[in-house]
Amino acid sequence: MSAAENTNPLSVGLSEPVLPQPCTLVIFGGAGDLSGRKLLPAIFNLGLDGVLPANFAVLGFSIEEMDDAEYRGFARRGVERFSRQQPDEENWPNYERQLFYQSGSFDDPAAYEALKQRLDEIEPQFGIPGNRIFYLAIPPRLIGVCAQQLKAAGLVQDETSGGPFSRIIVEKPIGRDLQSAQEVNEILGECFAEPQIYRIDHYLGKETVQNILVMRFGNAIFEPLWNAKHIDHVQITVAEDEGVGTRAGYYDRAGALRDMVQNHILQLLSLVAMEPPWTMDADVIRDHRLDVLHCLRPLNIENIESDVVRAQYAHGFFQGDDVPGYRREEDVASDSSTETYVALRVFIDNWRWAGVPFYIRTGKRLPKRVSEIAVQFKDVPHILFNSDNDHPLDPNVLALRLQPDEGMSLRIATKMPGSRVQIYPVKMDFRYGSTFGDQSPEAYERLLLDVMTGDATLFMRRDAVEASWRWIQPLLDAWDRGNKRWLPEYPSSTWGPVEAERLIENDGRRWRVL
Repeated sequence: MSAAENTNPLSVGLSEPVLPQPCTLVIFGGAGDLSGRKLLPAIFNLGLDGVLPANFAVLGFSIEEMDDAEYRGFARRGVERFSRQQPDEENWPNYERQLFYQSGSFDDPAAYEALKQRLDEIEPQFGIPGNRIFYLAIPPRLIGVCAQQLKAAGLVQDETSGGPFSRIIVEKPIGRDLQSAQEVNEILGECFAEPQIYRIDHYLGKETVQNILVMRFGNAIFEPLWNAKHIDHVQITVAEDEGVGTRAGYYDRAGALRDMVQNHILQLLSLVAMEPPWTMDADVIRDHRLDVLHCLRPLNIENIESDVVRAQYAHGFFQGDDVPGYRREEDVASDSSTETYVALRVFIDNWRWAGVPFYIRTGKRLPKRVSEIAVQFKDVPHILFNSDNDHPLDPNVLALRLQPDEGMSLRIATKMPGSRVQIYPVKMDFRYGSTFGDQSPEAYERLLLDVMTGDATLFMRRDAVEASWRWIQPLLDAWDRGNKRWLPEYPSSTWGPVEAERLIENDGRRWRVL
C-alpha cells in the first residue's frame, strides 16, 4: 500500500483548514512576464483544483494598452504554455469571465482613481465585499511609488476596524543593500500595516521546502540527530544551467549574491537550522527563522578571503550550442565584475550548530538545473566495517531535492549479496510524483492561496529581510572597496571555478556530485 493510500491527509493536519476569503486580485504588471508565466497560470490551476473562493476576480493593471478581451487572450497563451493543467472549451470560459484589465501609469494619480472606479464596478458582479490583494509584479524601483499611490487613492483599508482587507504582495528583491531595503520597508510601513505586507519568495512555496518542518519535527528519527554531535556539514546548492538571457540588464546590477543568496538560500538555511517551534503560528515560525539569521557568524575582513569565492562563467557549450562568456552577453558591460557564481562557507554560532560548516554554492551556466539541501552525517568510527582507511565507508547523507523531481533520499550502507562482507551505499528514495501521483502544485499556487487565507508563515517579515541584508552588507562593502577588475572564470557547463573546489577541499570535504 502506498503512502498516499495508507494515510488520511485530514488526520495529520495541524489545524482546521482556513478557507480563502472572497477577494479581487489586482496584478500590477498584469501584462508582464511574471504574470503570463506564473501568476495567471497559478490562478487557473487553483480554480480547476476547486480551492479558489467562490467570489473571486482578477484585474490586471499595467501600462500596456489592451481591453478585457485582449487580456484574456494574453492569459490563454500563458496558460497554454506554462500551466500544469491545460485549458479546454469546458474550463476556460469559467476562468476568463473572472479576468479584467485596466491600463494606466504606475505613478499617475488619475490612473489609481480609474482603478478604484473599475474595482467598484467589477466587485458587485461577483459578490466581492471589497477585499483586495495587490500583487506588485513590477520592477523594484516602483514598489514605493505604487504603495504610496494606493494609499493616496484610498485603496488601502484599515483592517483593525473589521472591514474589508487590503493586502499587498511584494516580489524580491527588497532593495539592493541594507540601506535601500530599509527605505523600501519604511515606505511600505507608512502605507500598510506589517500584517498586510506579504514579501514573497517563491522558493518557500516548493513542496520540499514546506516539507522540511514536517520531516524534522514529524519524525522521531531525525530531530535527535539534528545537531553538531551527529552532523558533519550541510551543503546547499542552487544551480542553473542557463545564462543570464533576457535578464542581463537586471542581473549585471545584482549578481548571484543579491539574486539568490540574500533571499532564497538564506531562507532555506533558516528552515534547516531553526529550533523547534512550539506552535505553527506564522509569527512563531518566522521568529525562529529570524533567530538563525541573528546567529550567523559575521562576515569580516578576516574571513571573507577564506570563506567566500566569486566567479563568472566563460565561453563554453550548452546543449551542444556554442555560448558566450558572461562579459560577452548582450547588455552586460565588457568589464563587468558582477559574479555569476558564488560559494560560501557559513557558520551558525549557537549551541545546536557550533562548528558545523554550511557550504553554499549557486551559479549560472552550471551543468544542470538542480536545487538541493544535503545533510551529511559524521563518519562511523574507524573500526569494524570502517576500519580500512584506504577505502572508508561513504557517509550517510539526507538529500532534500527542491528541483527537479521534488523529494528526498537517504544514503545508507548495506551489505552486498554474497558470502563475503562487502559494503555498498544505497539510496532510499522518495519522490512526490511517484508516491502521490498527481503533479505537485506550483509554488506560486500555494503562496497566492496563503495570502487569500491570511497565512504569512511562508513569507518574509521586515526584520528578517533587513537581518539578511545586514549579514550580507560587509561582503558587498568589501567587494566594492576591493574594486576587483577581473574575477576568476569557469567554463560554461562546469561546476564552477577551481577556487570553489579548494574552499571545501581545504576542510577535507568535497562538493556533492549532482
